[in-house]
Amino acid sequence: MIVLIADSGSSKTDWVVLNGAKKEQTCQTTGFNPYFQTKQQIKEELIKSLLPELKAWTSKIARIYFYGSGCSNEKNCTLVQHALAESISPNAHIEVSHDLLAAARALCGNSPGIAAILGTGSNSCLYDGKNIIENVASAGYLWSDHGGGSQIGKYFIRDYFEGELPTDLKSKFETEGYNRETILENVYKAPLPSKYLATVSRFMHSNLEHPHVRKVLLECFRSFFTQQIMKYSNSTSYKIGIVGSVGYVYQEIISQVAADFGYQLGKVLKSPIEGLVDFHINQA
Repeated sequence: MIVLIADSGSSKTDWVVLNGAKKEQTCQTTGFNPYFQTKQQIKEELIKSLLPELKAWTSKIARIYFYGSGCSNEKNCTLVQHALAESISPNAHIEVSHDLLAAARALCGNSPGIAAILGTGSNSCLYDGKNIIENVASAGYLWSDHGGGSQIGKYFIRDYFEGELPTDLKSKFETEGYNRETILENVYKAPLPSKYLATVSRFMHSNLEHPHVRKVLLECFRSFFTQQIMKYSNSTSYKIGIVGSVGYVYQEIISQVAADFGYQLGKVLKSPIEGLVDFHINQA
């Protein structure tokens, strides 16, 4: 049986074609989020970017498991489900789930644990090995996304606008093309402002040795633990698994913050897709 698995964040989507227990093909497209995109926009992007990659398998796909950011309610899941059916296969069995369930399955498999996403945005849950039983809901990049790339970028830009950046760091930042007008244009007028804010995290990672960069990162990751992790029942009895590009590249700092709060990091993955492949092969 041919199965298509997708893990979609706001920035990118990883796709894997499974033929039984064999991984036949992998590819990557842009990310999708039904909070910011219509069914037609998602459908058009799938037809343009995904179908040419999957042309050898499209007619054979029997099941599609799509895990995506923004797929947190029935309306959004239905929107994505229809986009997939109309663009890829109207006859396939399609299941659309939240990217948080993807993280839990990839990090914990069938075992209990706390699973967290630290990418462009952030989220977390307490997982009993089968279902998400507690979730400290994320309010998105405007109000929360604690520890995610959008918060990291927002806090760094805050310091830039308020004159808190040391002169050398400010100069480097502006040399990379960031300035007041460009930032305001991208945040208030361009699409997907959270994605733009997260680009600042890449600049920070390339200047990780700078004390002010580390200060901002520590502030963000401390807020992640206080607002996202400490609120779960008996939270210190679980290891904290983390998936996402931000969690992966900053895992040394996150591990330090975790220890300060009395937690231990478990599995850390850059992307959940390999863990999801293992999960679905085992389930089959």
